[in-house]
Amino acid sequence: MKINADLTQGVVVDTNTLEWTASPQEGVERRMLDRDGGEVARATSIVRYAPGSSFPAHEHGGGEEFLVLEGVFSDEHGDYPAGTYVRNPIGSSHASFTAEGCTLLVKLRQMTGPAEQRLVVDTNAVQWEQADVDGLERLPLFASEATGERVYLARFAPGAINPGDFHAGGEEVLVLEGILDDEFGTYPKGTWLRQPDGSSHSPYSKLGCTLWVKRGHLPPVNPQ
Repeated sequence: MKINADLTQGVVVDTNTLEWTASPQEGVERRMLDRDGGEVARATSIVRYAPGSSFPAHEHGGGEEFLVLEGVFSDEHGDYPAGTYVRNPIGSSHASFTAEGCTLLVKLRQMTGPAEQRLVVDTNAVQWEQADVDGLERLPLFASEATGERVYLARFAPGAINPGDFHAGGEEVLVLEGILDDEFGTYPKGTWLRQPDGSSHSPYSKLGCTLWVKRGHLPPVNPQ
């Protein structure tokens, strides 16, 4: 299966309009954003667990990265409320479940750098940092000097603009709250954007917004 599988191409998806697709596990559904492979795949998805559902123990070949969007996600290591960001490294495993139900942004089989330690960040308990643009704050989640990958939350105050934002290594964005704008369009809550290596835009927000951002991880558009 291939869905938006060419990582050198830009994509804009309103995830609110996508159908939920059943997974092999009862009570677990997905909205597929990008995918290259069958049931075992390099994939980016919005995943919804019904209350009381679970997923049996499984290994993370290629690693797993997720952000809890709603509810509380759990495994044998703990409980992760909305706003929790987790990186499970290559070769790790867990058995996941939820009591009340939850929705996640999940990326699978996309870790390519040196061995990582498991990472859990409760964004509700971490201080935001002022960016070098007025009205823009960031909350760092992960950064790798080896690969250039950075993951963070970004928060635009109403009227803030980030002119001439260049994407070396590409960028992915999920709009978590509010509405993001740029010279190409308007992106409400639930919009997922993938902008390839070498692209640029001038994002702003008339009303304010909060974003999940991942940068520096996409392949070169014109490899030498």
